[in-house]
Formats: sequence, C-alpha cells, structure tokens
Amino acid sequence: MKEKFSIKIDGTMRDITADPEMPLLYALRGALELKGPKFGCGLAQCGACTVLMDNQPIRSCVTPVSAVDGDIRTLDGLGTEEKPHPVQAAFMAEEVPQCGYCTNGWMMYTVALLERNPDATDQDIRDEFVGLKCRCATHMSIMRAVKRAAKEMRT
Repeated sequence: MKEKFSIKIDGTMRDITADPEMPLLYALRGALELKGPKFGCGLAQCGACTVLMDNQPIRSCVTPVSAVDGDIRTLDGLGTEEKPHPVQAAFMAEEVPQCGYCTNGWMMYTVALLERNPDATDQDIRDEFVGLKCRCATHMSIMRAVKRAAKEMRT
C-alpha cells in the first residue's frame, strides 16, 4: 500500500507517494526527475546512487523511502552551471569524468569528506573512497580534484 512521505531534498520539502519499501533512488530519479544519483549495481556496492543524508553518504539504491529520517542532498542540488560547488568545479578542472557514470558517487563522498575534514590527508581520502568503483580508472584525477576542492573550500 502506498503512503505519502515528506522529505527535504536539496533544501526543499518534497512530497512522494510510494510504497514504503521503494528505494529512495527510484523516488529521486522517477518521481522527482533528478539526474545526479544513478542506478549502478542495485546492491550498494558501486556508489553511483550515493546521496547525503544529514551529510553522511548513503546508497539510495538500497535505502527505502520509509527509512529516510534526515535531509537529503543530491548532486543536482550542490551547485549550478553558472556557480558550481567547489567539488564540481574541481572535478571539471581536473577533467575527471570519462564516461561519467560513477562521478555522482565520487563527488558526493568528496563533499561529505571535505565538509567534515577540509584538511584530509591522502590516506583520509583513500579511506573515504573504499567501496566506490570507477571502471574508467580516473583515480589519480579524482585525487587531484579532491585536493583542489579542499584547497578551494579552505579559502
């Protein structure tokens, strides 16, 4: 049986009518037509579906709508084309995206890390990214982008 859920997404309260067990990802991409989080594996193993709930990364492909108990931030709500978030700007400047499919996960984890620790070490960055997948192997570009974004966010 469908229920109505009110969830704060990217700073705006949104109403979603859905089965309580429907994955948050389906609500974000389907009902709300957001394009940031992607369906990758559907098993919380790749990170393409990552969103932030109260600034903590979660895998929206396995998070039921009924389990959402905080504010949700998506890649769609970070910045604009005219004024990108520092993480988005750094990923563009370092030419990180190849196919771009996994970029959502890497960016959302980067935002969470740098908001928590703008002085993250290389090891902090590697630890944060455990479990994220990039088949294009842009890992070195990602590291440069994270460091660039950190520098920007500190100033």
